Amino acid sequence: MGKTLTEKDLDLKFKYRIMQEKGGEMIVRCFSCATCTLSCPVRLADEEFNPRRIIRLALLGAKEEVLRSPFIWLCSACYLCSERCPQDVKITDLMIALRNIAVKEGVLPSSLQAQLDLLYKHGRLYEIGEFENKKRVKQSVPTLEEKRELAARVLEFFKLITFPVEK
Repeated sequence: MGKTLTEKDLDLKFKYRIMQEKGGEMIVRCFSCATCTLSCPVRLADEEFNPRRIIRLALLGAKEEVLRSPFIWLCSACYLCSERCPQDVKITDLMIALRNIAVKEGVLPSSLQAQLDLLYKHGRLYEIGEFENKKRVKQSVPTLEEKRELAARVLEFFKLITFPVEK
């Protein structure tokens, strides 16, 4: 964050889109008191994380900057900010709403995209190789199978992956 925004960078309807998402209904109540930022344990670890700034950018309509920000993915969901907000904004739920909008817009962090790709290809977060199953047999544990087709259908249904399931 920190780029100078111009009028062409703003989507003035973005706050209304957020308000339609579960968890984002109260965003317009925020008056930038900074209670959320001062309450945030992530802020203690990373000075750049600033829930108030994210909310302010969202209210201004800086949609691309907000959805592409790694900060919407850093919220630890501790709810301290939500419990302390004098305007009952429910900041934790708002961060989840922003993540949901980002996913719907196809804006995902590379690490999350990599996990979705693995789920699509293997039906789990890692490929099951011959080595894993040999080890399981030695320990008298049932072997694992890839259940790729089911995972792929779920990912396609929720539009998290747009390429077709291979038969």
